[in-house]
Amino acid sequence: MATLGTQILLVEDERAQREVLSYNLASEGFIVRYAENGEEALLMIDEAMPDLVVLDWMMPLMSGIEVCRQIKTRNDTRHIPVIMLSARSEDIDKVRGLDTGADDYMVKPYSVSELMARVRSQLRRSGSVGAGSALSFEDITLDPVNHRVSRNSRELKLGPTEFKLLSRFMERPGRVFSRDQLLDLVWGRDVFVDTRTVDVHVARLRKTLTQFEESDPIRTVRGAGYALG
Repeated sequence: MATLGTQILLVEDERAQREVLSYNLASEGFIVRYAENGEEALLMIDEAMPDLVVLDWMMPLMSGIEVCRQIKTRNDTRHIPVIMLSARSEDIDKVRGLDTGADDYMVKPYSVSELMARVRSQLRRSGSVGAGSALSFEDITLDPVNHRVSRNSRELKLGPTEFKLLSRFMERPGRVFSRDQLLDLVWGRDVFVDTRTVDVHVARLRKTLTQFEESDPIRTVRGAGYALG
């Protein structure tokens, strides 16, 4: 099973394929976000860095090859593992995909269980934060494997939603997240929750983080959202 907070971006324009893969990835414990075309995928990567991208080759607006090329030529995203999916089975196509920077290549139709195994393998190789590394920010430490948070060496008790919120903040300290972005990242795109729910859980998280009279590490950015630090 995936460790808490491991985020997969699924880029697939075929709805049936997207639903099957989303279901199986979520069943493995991953947080799944999806894009229906390449342009949307790049915008979503700018909003929140995924731990891994599962990318279809043939898509409208921008091909998977071009999306992969852009991911791998940017200094801030080149470390993200990319698994490319394609109906192209010729060796020359596989070589082209790998030469563009894809870390793995699977030919359709493929075994879903094999894809899940390759996702786990790429996450282990990348040593990504979402794959289980501890996070720290100033005097706060978060252990995603053992589901523990401490501040100044004091263990804090967080609910599952507050833990996910803090995980997202600590993965990108200083980054301002809008309420809608936090809803997508923590609750999921298919869950319809009022944005005021975010405010409630951020308030709970703040209360726990400051229970021993420490300073509040979460910054409210008027009209924009929240950030850590």
